[in-house]
Amino acid sequence: MTANLCLSLDGRYHGPGGPGDFGMFVPYVTSEVARGQLTRIWEGATTVLLGRINAEGFLGYWPSVAEDENADPRDRGYAKWLVDTEKVVLSTTLTEAPWDHARVVNAPAADVVAELKAVGEGDILVNSSPSVIKPLLAADLVDRLYLMIFPEIAGDGQRLFDDGLPSTKWKLSHQETGELGELAMVYDRVR
Repeated sequence: MTANLCLSLDGRYHGPGGPGDFGMFVPYVTSEVARGQLTRIWEGATTVLLGRINAEGFLGYWPSVAEDENADPRDRGYAKWLVDTEKVVLSTTLTEAPWDHARVVNAPAADVVAELKAVGEGDILVNSSPSVIKPLLAADLVDRLYLMIFPEIAGDGQRLFDDGLPSTKWKLSHQETGELGELAMVYDRVR
């Protein structure tokens, strides 16, 4: 079970303007290092697990990238994978899946992951959905963390690592620094 998220230096996944405040991340997400990380996150994954907000946001962006022959090949590769891959959307409010190859589940993230592991093969990727990643970290179910750290301090906004998480040990298995000071890191859970 893998998870991917972009963070500011102060550990925030969005800025002070709320969940849609990603302005500080924009200069970095199309860098060579970020695009390399984007490719890395999906290569072994066969299922993507998303929260409702990200599922709806991704639907408004990635399908058009999958069809855009002028898009960066790494972006297009990820977009095609995302469109074609099984998606499980965790939501308490949706009644219908927002995309093809998707289903909506109203259940705790840990229960959904246990079910997916029991019936599926390959990695489950939680992509940029902190509402899903946080309870999975709390249940110690994340085996690999893909983190992009951008060299900005948000000063406010929600943090990924809340107090009260179980004490865990992680091994750095990949690290790369970009020209703008962005860091791509891959951490594997030591069990």
